[in-house]
Amino acid sequence: MHSLLPTLRRTLGDDAVLTDAADTAGYVTDWTGAFAGAALAVVRPADTAGVADTVRLCAQAGVAVVPQGGNTGLVGGAVPDGSGGDVVLSLERMRRVRGLDPVGDTITVEAGVVLRAVQERAEAAGRLFPLSLGSEGSCTVGGTVSTNAGGTAVLRYGMMRELVLGLEVVLPDGRVWDGLRALRKDNTGYDLKQLFIGAEGTLGIVTAAVLRLFPATPRRATALVALASADAATELLPLLRQECGGTLTTWELLGRQAMELVLTHVPGARDPFDSTHEWYGLVELAAGSDDVGERLEAALHAAAAQGLLLDAVIAGNPAQRTSLWTLREGLAEAQKLDGLSVKHDITVPISSLAGFVAEVGPRLRALLPGLRLVTYGHVGDGNLHYNLSAPVGDEAALRAAAGELTGLIYDAVAERGGSISAEHGLGVLKRGAAATYKSEVELDLMRAVKRALDPGALMNPGKVLP
Repeated sequence: MHSLLPTLRRTLGDDAVLTDAADTAGYVTDWTGAFAGAALAVVRPADTAGVADTVRLCAQAGVAVVPQGGNTGLVGGAVPDGSGGDVVLSLERMRRVRGLDPVGDTITVEAGVVLRAVQERAEAAGRLFPLSLGSEGSCTVGGTVSTNAGGTAVLRYGMMRELVLGLEVVLPDGRVWDGLRALRKDNTGYDLKQLFIGAEGTLGIVTAAVLRLFPATPRRATALVALASADAATELLPLLRQECGGTLTTWELLGRQAMELVLTHVPGARDPFDSTHEWYGLVELAAGSDDVGERLEAALHAAAAQGLLLDAVIAGNPAQRTSLWTLREGLAEAQKLDGLSVKHDITVPISSLAGFVAEVGPRLRALLPGLRLVTYGHVGDGNLHYNLSAPVGDEAALRAAAGELTGLIYDAVAERGGSISAEHGLGVLKRGAAATYKSEVELDLMRAVKRALDPGALMNPGKVLP
């Protein structure tokens, strides 16, 4: 037995330290099943002091720490390697809401609070926390901060980086930085919280956050529109902005193959159109009192007059809205059920999005005939989930060609000034690729920050930095 384990048990209690394989199995494999490892132990502190004690003791013993939230990531960023020598530090027991200020529009929560619980607590106070993800029922605040999560409302509210006002962070030596300030203005030097947002636990462990709230938007208007091309989706964006103003919250793109996967694998999903189309857009407006329904209808009429859409279905009630959203939110699960896929979470300038789709798709199919392109994403911020499903019945062909296919995609992204990771992070999956597509200056700066905060390289080793 490692000498660290008895010390952790004495400090935190036996129930906070898991070592049996049956107890740790769910913590050492990621949601996709593509990344799995082994851990010396899984430690589950109940408060910030327990996190600090764990990190301090691990640092003294020279044991690496892998922070973990809801373990819903897609790039292997929250699971240990196969050595069995790291401690997984789960924040799942830290689920307190420390305070809600409806006047200052803030909520202060611990890292283990599930995203949906934040949304519900805000709603109960007549406010809105706008971050919305397909995994919101299981992902946690600490994880969404550490990955700078995006989701379906970035067009209106921005990514997690824009929604965080303050943080509490346990540093790699076990000290606690209390940056839980609920201030919109604080111009007193470096904005330290931004170092930890999107750092994937490689610089410290987020234990609590002050998050921004917004006025509630109980009135929703939602429609699924049929499009002739991806070009139409980007051309529609300025029209929607002009017609809908600040009520425009979501503008999502779905290709036909993505739609087919959901219809095949998600119970209850149905195609609302009588005929099939190559592309679809999901648009949603939200407001407190505006008649968003009239606004949406006017925008769609204007789009039809300009030939930018082929057909449209407007949700007439909450059940119909849920049905339309199922077509978008069921995609991750549908792909998992369908079998092997190679996922890409890329972003390009919005004006380059349609050209990317038109050029890259044929080149990929030329490399692997029968390849299924599962394309969907957020038009309003240029983020595509550009995923590749194997030719029917031939997963081996996709495995063999995966590296070449991904290289082609990443090269095309780089040529357009884009990013190989829009919202999922680098984790293990994209760590090597980041070294290829970032400049030496950028990599040097990132490594300098890592050395300054984590000189022992014990925080989430093997992630993000090559």
